[in-house]
Amino acid sequence: MRIHRLEISAFGPFAGTESIDFDRLSTHGLFLLNGPTGAGKTSVLDAICFALYGSVPGARQDGKRLRSDHAEAAAEPRVTCEFSAKGRHFEVSRSPAWDKPSARGKNGFTLQQANTLLRERIDGAWVEKSGRNDEAGAEITDVLGMNREQFTRVVMLPQGDFAAFLRSKATDRLELLQSLFGTQRFEAVEQELARKALAARAEVGSLNNQLELLLAQAEAETAALGLDTADVPDREDAEALLAWLEAGAAAAARERHSAAAEAEAARAGHAAALDAATARAARQARLAAAERRRSDAEAAAPVLAGKTAQLGLHRKAEVLGGQLQAAESAEASEALASQAMAEAAEELRAAALTDPELTGLDLADGDAAGSRTDGTALRSTLGRLRSVRAVLEERLPDESRLAELMDRAGQLRKSLEQFTSERRSGAATLEALRAESAGLLAGLRPLEELAAEVQLRAKEAAAAEELVALVGRYAAAEAVCAGVGERHRRARDEHQDRRQRWLDLREERLANAAGELAAQLVSGVACPVCGSPDHPVPAPAAASALAVAAAERTAQEASEAAEVTLSALERELAEARQEVAVLAAQGGSTAPEEARLDAAAAKDRAAKASTAAKELAASRARQAGLEEEISAAEQAQSDAASAIVQTESTIVEIQGQAEGLERALGKLRAGHPGLGERIVALDGATAVLERAEDARTRLEQAGTRSADARQQLEQALPASGFGSAAEARAALLAAPDAAGLEAAIRAGQDEAARVEELFAGEELVRAARELEAEGTLGDDVLEQLQAAAALAGREAGAAVLASGLAEKSVLTLARITAGYLELAAAGREPRERASLLSALADAARGGGDNTYRMSLNSYVLAARLEQVAVAASERLIGMSDGRYTLQHTDAKAARGAKSGLGLEVVDQWTGLRRDTATLSGGESFMASLALALGLADVVQQESGGVDIETLFVDEGFGSLDEQALEQVMDALEGLRDGGRVVGLVSHVGEMKQRIGTQLQVVKGRNGSTLHISDDAQG
Repeated sequence: MRIHRLEISAFGPFAGTESIDFDRLSTHGLFLLNGPTGAGKTSVLDAICFALYGSVPGARQDGKRLRSDHAEAAAEPRVTCEFSAKGRHFEVSRSPAWDKPSARGKNGFTLQQANTLLRERIDGAWVEKSGRNDEAGAEITDVLGMNREQFTRVVMLPQGDFAAFLRSKATDRLELLQSLFGTQRFEAVEQELARKALAARAEVGSLNNQLELLLAQAEAETAALGLDTADVPDREDAEALLAWLEAGAAAAARERHSAAAEAEAARAGHAAALDAATARAARQARLAAAERRRSDAEAAAPVLAGKTAQLGLHRKAEVLGGQLQAAESAEASEALASQAMAEAAEELRAAALTDPELTGLDLADGDAAGSRTDGTALRSTLGRLRSVRAVLEERLPDESRLAELMDRAGQLRKSLEQFTSERRSGAATLEALRAESAGLLAGLRPLEELAAEVQLRAKEAAAAEELVALVGRYAAAEAVCAGVGERHRRARDEHQDRRQRWLDLREERLANAAGELAAQLVSGVACPVCGSPDHPVPAPAAASALAVAAAERTAQEASEAAEVTLSALERELAEARQEVAVLAAQGGSTAPEEARLDAAAAKDRAAKASTAAKELAASRARQAGLEEEISAAEQAQSDAASAIVQTESTIVEIQGQAEGLERALGKLRAGHPGLGERIVALDGATAVLERAEDARTRLEQAGTRSADARQQLEQALPASGFGSAAEARAALLAAPDAAGLEAAIRAGQDEAARVEELFAGEELVRAARELEAEGTLGDDVLEQLQAAAALAGREAGAAVLASGLAEKSVLTLARITAGYLELAAAGREPRERASLLSALADAARGGGDNTYRMSLNSYVLAARLEQVAVAASERLIGMSDGRYTLQHTDAKAARGAKSGLGLEVVDQWTGLRRDTATLSGGESFMASLALALGLADVVQQESGGVDIETLFVDEGFGSLDEQALEQVMDALEGLRDGGRVVGLVSHVGEMKQRIGTQLQVVKGRNGSTLHISDDAQG
């Protein structure tokens, strides 16, 4: 894979459009990407990654922040990358999601979605492949043979990450290796094995719980049988225990069955004796009750005869009930009608004296009204009043119309007054609005000039405030850097002293090495040098040889500890110096007082411009409002004049109509306030006449009905046996009283018949004979029989229940035993399977018999790490002048920690292995760079042998001395073999002198720019 061209627009720190010709940079094979800290070196790599994969590495993956803050608001962020891979030529152009200014959007912006365009050059012409983000990403991943994580580890080598990887623990290395080599499938195998083992153990546990439950049920079933447990088998032998329980339950069931039969026979005998005694006592009680009822019936016979005679008279009078009731009803109706007629006549006389409508009505004094004329006058007057009322109802709408005309005239007069007043006030308001508009127009131009500088002044103020903060941070960083420099100097001196002490002791130990070895020789034990068990002439050992060896080891440990401290301080000092340089490049070295004064002045200018902008907006809004108000006021004046003329004309017309209606309606009112009031008066007079006419008619009808009823009653009396109507009424009874007499007579007759039937019955005859022969049965005898029968019944019930429970227990135990044996047989295979799966899952996750505590995933990654260590050592040998190699170790970790992903550095000068943390700063850089390159080679092979022709190596060269830098550069020069292009990302000065071809990133307040410099063009 080779990158040919990269174009960046409004992306990261690049405000404009920057184009990079990688073909020009690749002519020398090695180029330097340099620039001050924060200029955007890493953003160039981010742009490449974003173009290919649609996202950037690390914490900068939030696509919403990819757009440059320095770019114009309407500038679209876009990255275009032209590259070739597998013999094919592509161009991909991507834009992240961003907010585009829009007058119709929310808050003034419209969200523009991310978009992608992938093209391929075929036969000299660009052919579009895809315009979708996901399709283009899948196509590029397929062509490159790497996903984004692998690309950022293989093509862009992040030195800081690999320095941490070099010193990290096995668990931390596992995460990076797994992300690069994609061994999640082995983790999935571990998880699947663990899941299956857990499921198998759960199945076995469920089986055991079921077996235990069955055994507990068997024990509970026999708990109530009271078995002798002297020879009961142990619970561990469940089958023997179940057999013993079955045998004991069967014996107990047989014993309880015999006892139940005996108890049932005794209960039957006692029950028969009790039943015979109870029947005899009941017959004697019924005989006594029957005798009492016969005595009561004989005493009630005379009363019953009197009630029978009274009921007979009532039945005769009841025949005349209809005629009696009709006569009484007719007489009552005639009396009520006569009273109503008198009241109506009095009401009519009073109304004729006071109501003008009844004037002229002729009424006879002291007699019922209208009796001499048969109601003719009443009917005539009623007809006249009803005709007048009909006329008035027809003219009622005219009265309502007259009221509406009067109301309308009043409203129009008020409207006329309002129109006149509004016209006067509107004229004054119009003049005031015209004056205010002229004043606003005169003051707009000065405000427009100040408001045009708002954005510029705000940026100046923000930049000035940022500079003040930078000045403070720069002073603090200088103080921190000075302190770290002093501690670094002391640590360097201490390291040199301790190292020299160690080397002196080492020389002394080597001088006495023969004596030290001779002191350890034992007769008969092979010599570690020549292998002979005989030691004829051992070298004399100095008395202090062993002490020197111990002192040498102590000095070496002290030297290594001092080296670790020095390395840490070197890194801290480099970071502090870098922080100072970054702040100085950003303007932190400016004088504090000057920065504060500039910030205050810029803030004041920005405030004035902002105030002017607000005033300008308010003035423009007010001016627009005034124009609308003036137009509205002019229209209102014209409308008011037209309304006044029209209103005056309408008032004159309405007044004429109202006067004509008033003259016509005055005659119909006849002195009343209105037609409605006269209609009410007519209704009152009509109602009085109608009531009088109705009362006269009812009186005549009631008299006729009363005479007819009296005649019919007089004709029916002789046939009924009564001399007069009063005598017949006295014999009549109320319906409830007659029903009561009849019921009492019937009940007395029924009771006498039932008593005779009782004494003729066989049961009372037998009771009389038993009483005469045996006498009365005592209550104490009956109670004794009842107690004996109850006791026998309880004993028999308990025996039968115990027998039934025992038989049920026998059946239940047989079922439980069969279920237990069947379940135990079915559980053998799940137990064996659970044991096998548990052992396999434990081994796969690094437990059980896995002494190295390596999981399956770690085991696979350990093989990959071993390949990485071999590939890294090939380059580290050249960088370290043949001194160091990296070696994978699967040594068992301390305190039971997981093993298998260890790394050691082998010092070829001493032949010793040691931890990678003991390397110095420069050595760590070389080792981590070699590790990154080796890992890139292995990942490249794992990705199908993809040819990587463009490679980037990030920061880290500042920690190397001159010789180490030379060796590292030789190793990097070797990467160019076969046409590979290597880009080094650094701001170290020596790198600028060594590498002539450079891609320079220039930082400015308005964003960064890119510039290519090479030996030919400078």
